[in-house]
Amino acid sequence: MKQTDNPKTAASASVGMEDIVRAHHVLREVIVRTPLQRDAVLSAKYDCNVYLKREDLQIVRSFKIRGAYNMIRSLSPEETGRGIVCASAGNHAQGVAFSCNALGIQGRIFMPATTPNQKVRQVKRFGGSHVEVILTGDTYDDAYEESMKACREQGMTFIHPFDNPKIVAGNGTIGMEIMEELQTPADYVFVTIGGGGLVAGVGAYLKMVAPAAKVIGVEPLGAASMSEALQQGQVVTLDTIDKFVDGAAVKRVGDFPFEVSKNVLDDVIKVPEGKACTTILELYNENAIVVEPAGALSVAALDMYREQIKGKTVVCVVSGGNNDIDRMQEMKERSLIYEGLKHYFMVNFPQRAGALREFLSDILGPNDDITRFEYTKKNNKENGPALVGIELLNKEDYIPLIKRMEAKGITYTELNRDLNLFNLLI
Repeated sequence: MKQTDNPKTAASASVGMEDIVRAHHVLREVIVRTPLQRDAVLSAKYDCNVYLKREDLQIVRSFKIRGAYNMIRSLSPEETGRGIVCASAGNHAQGVAFSCNALGIQGRIFMPATTPNQKVRQVKRFGGSHVEVILTGDTYDDAYEESMKACREQGMTFIHPFDNPKIVAGNGTIGMEIMEELQTPADYVFVTIGGGGLVAGVGAYLKMVAPAAKVIGVEPLGAASMSEALQQGQVVTLDTIDKFVDGAAVKRVGDFPFEVSKNVLDDVIKVPEGKACTTILELYNENAIVVEPAGALSVAALDMYREQIKGKTVVCVVSGGNNDIDRMQEMKERSLIYEGLKHYFMVNFPQRAGALREFLSDILGPNDDITRFEYTKKNNKENGPALVGIELLNKEDYIPLIKRMEAKGITYTELNRDLNLFNLLI
C-alpha cells in the first residue's frame, strides 16, 4: 500500500459541500463543538476583531479526531472487522485511539520508541482495550514502515493522518462551525499547515460559502513543505526539516490536500520556530491558553499581517493544545534567542585573578544578566575559553554589549550566529 491512500486521482481532487455536511452529521456523535472566542488581548494588539477557534479544547485536545473519526466511520463492516492501523507520534494517534474505543473497533497504533511516555499513556487511555500500542524504531518513518507491514500481512486498513478525502472533509467541519457562529463574515482565516489536511478542509468550506474570505496557511519555517510544493507546482519531499513544531513538521504534504489547497489558499506564511515559542508564552501569560507549537502558528502569523488585518474580522484556528510541560524551558530559551534577548558566546578569559570580575563590571550593562558560565577547557596557562550565556532586558542592549567587549579587546565567538557550534554546545 502506498503512503497516499486516495480513492480519487490528484487531477479530480475536491471536497464538496455535501462531503463536509455529511461529516458534520457523523461527527456530532463524538466531538465537542469547540468555542469560537473573541480574544480581547489580541484584538486590542492588532486593532481588529480576532477570534480563536479553540480546537485545543477538543475531546482529544486537537482537531485530529474530526478527520480520523469521519474516515473510520466510513469504512465497511468487512474493513473494520479486519482492524485498522495508523502510524503517529502525537495527535493523530490519539484521535484514532479514541475513535476505535468509541466504535468498538480493534486498532494497532505504531509509534516511534522515542515518543514521550506522556503521549503513549494518552493514546492507551483513549483507546482502552480496543487499541494495541506498538513502539518501534526511532522515527515516524520507522513506525510507518511497520504499520504498512501490518496492512500487507493482515489486511488491516491504514488511517492516514491527512492524505484522504474523508480526513479533509472531517476537518472541513471546523470551517462550517466558524461560519455558523460569526455574526459578520470572516475577512481572514489563519490555519496551520502540516500535511495540509486541515487547511484543505477549512479552506474548501470557506471558499464555497464566503469566497471573499482570505485563507492564509501558516507553516513552520523549518518544515515549509507546502510552500515548496506551491513554488514547484507539485508535491515534493524536503531533504531535512526542523522537527521542533512536531505537530506540523512534515517533509511532504499530502497529494490530495495539495490539490485542494492550491485552489483555496490565498497566501502561505512561514513562521520561525522561535516566534512560535514567543506566541506560546504570550498566550499562556496573557490569555491563560495552553497551546502546542503547531497550535500557536496561526496566532504567530498575525504579526506578519498586522497592516492588512486592521479593522477586519480575523479567525485563527488553534489546532491543538497537547503541550509537553517538559519542553517549556526549551520553548522559553528559543523565544529569548529569537527575540534577541539571549546570546551565547565563547569567550577567552585570561587565567588570572580578577578576570571574571572585570568582565562583570566592565562588560555587562546595568540590566544584563549572566545565565550560564562554564569553562570548557583549561589547556593554556594564559587563556581559558568559557561558555557564557547573557540575557538582556531589551534587545537594543546587544550592540552596546558587543562594543564594550571589542573595546576591551576580548576575543569571543558568538554562538547564536554559528548554528553548528550552537547545536553542539547549547
